[in-house]
Amino acid sequence: MSIQGTVVPETGQAPEHSPPEPSLMMRLHFYAGILIAPFVLVAAVSGGLYALAPTAEDIVYSDLLHTDSTGPTASVAEQVDAATLVRPDLALQAVRPAAEPGETTRVMFTDPTLGESERRAVFVDPVTAESVGESVVYGSSGALPMRTWISQLHRHLHLGEAGRIYSELAASWLWIVALGGVVLWVRRYRNRGGPLLTIDRSLTGRARTRNWHGAVGIWIAVGLVFLSATGLTWSKYAGENIGDLRTSLSWTTPKVDSSLTGSAASMSGDHAGHDTSAAPMVTGDVASAGAPRLDAVLGSARAEGIDGAVEVTIPTDASTAFVVTETRQPWVLSTSAVAIDGATNQVVDTNWFEDWPLAAKLTMWGIALHMGILFGLASQLTLALLALALVTVVVRGYLMWWQRRPFSATPARGGVRRQPIRVIVALVTGAAIVGWFVPLLGISLLAFLLIDAVIGLRQSTPTHTSETV
Repeated sequence: MSIQGTVVPETGQAPEHSPPEPSLMMRLHFYAGILIAPFVLVAAVSGGLYALAPTAEDIVYSDLLHTDSTGPTASVAEQVDAATLVRPDLALQAVRPAAEPGETTRVMFTDPTLGESERRAVFVDPVTAESVGESVVYGSSGALPMRTWISQLHRHLHLGEAGRIYSELAASWLWIVALGGVVLWVRRYRNRGGPLLTIDRSLTGRARTRNWHGAVGIWIAVGLVFLSATGLTWSKYAGENIGDLRTSLSWTTPKVDSSLTGSAASMSGDHAGHDTSAAPMVTGDVASAGAPRLDAVLGSARAEGIDGAVEVTIPTDASTAFVVTETRQPWVLSTSAVAIDGATNQVVDTNWFEDWPLAAKLTMWGIALHMGILFGLASQLTLALLALALVTVVVRGYLMWWQRRPFSATPARGGVRRQPIRVIVALVTGAAIVGWFVPLLGISLLAFLLIDAVIGLRQSTPTHTSETV
C-alpha cells in the first residue's frame, strides 16, 4: 500500500500542495511499496494460481490421477511390479497407494537425469494393475509439471538465485508495508474522519483511489503478514535464522528414526510439502527385494493407526526400515509416521503428530495453509481472493502516485528527529534486531536511510553564489 503525504480533500477536488507531515513510516511505506510492488504483483498472480493449482492439476492430469476401473484392487506389490516393468532402468524409491476408489497408485523412482527434488512417477490403475502413464513429480508434495512451473515462478520468477533473493527481499518488506499502511490509514481516519473499512463511492479522483487502497488494505493486512511470515520460512537467509532459532528453542519437527541399528535418519521435515525432498537414494536390488513386503508393512502401519493417504519409503539397505508417512491432504491436520522392520513387521519407531511441540504444529499448519492445502477448495478460494485484493491494492497504489502529479511531491523528511530520544533509541534497537534476523530487510533499510540522509543533506545545504562588486 502506498499512502502518500500530499493532502487531498475527500471531495475528490484537486490536491492542495501544502507541506506534508514529516513521517518516517510514510516515507518507508511509500518507497518500499514502489520497490517491491513489481514482484508483489507477480507473486500475487502466481500465488493465486498456485493456490488453485491442486484443483486445476486434478483436472489437467485426470488421466494420470484417476481411473474408471471398478472391482477388487490388486496388491500394492503387484502394482509396484507393474510400474517397475515400465521403468526397469530406474531405482524404486517410494509408493503412494490409491487412498480412494477411482484414484491411481503413484510409484516413484529416482532418475539421475532429473533435477533436484524431482522424481519419476509411474501411475498404476489399482484394479487392473496396469500403468496409465508416467510423469515427473516435484518434491514430497508430488507436484506435477504444471504446478511445479507455477511454484517456481512464485518462488524465484524462474531467475534462479537472483530471483530468489528478490523474492526474499519482497517477503521481508511485505509485512512492514502492510502494517505501516494500517497505521497510516487508521491515523488518517482519526485525524480526518471518513470511511475506514468501506468503499465510499461518492468520492472521485485520487480521493476515491486512496479510499479503495486503504480500505481494502485494512481487510487483507492480516493475510499479508501471514503470507510474509510463512514465506520467509522458505527463504535463504531469514529462513536459516528461523531454523536456527527453532533449533535453539527445541521447536524443531520430530523425525522418525528409520535405522534398524539405532542411528536416526531424517525422513520428514517442515518443508516436505512445499517442493522439497530429502528422500534417500536407493539401489534397484534393495528396493526390488523390499517391494514384496509392502502389503504386510502397510497392514502393520494401518494397525498402528496410520491411515488415510500415505507414502511408503522403500528401505535404502538391509539396516533401514520402511517408513509409512501420512501425506498432507485437505482437512488433515496431522501427519504422523511409523518405521517398520520389513523382515519382522515390527514397529521400530513412531512419530505421532500429537507429540510435536506447539511451534512445530503451527509451522506445519502455516505451511499447508500458505500452499492452499489445509482446508482444500475453501482455502484455495480464500487465497485466490486475497491475491486478487492484493493486486487491486498495488495497482491503486501506483494509480495514486500517477494522480499525484507533480511526482516530486514525496513524503517529507524529519519525522524521526521530532521524536523523543527514548522513542528514537527504541526504533534503532528494534530495527537492528529485526535487520539482523531478516538480513535482506536490514541491509536494504540501512541503504535506504543512508541514501535518504545524503539526499536530505544535499537539499538542505544552501547554494552560495558569488557577487560581482
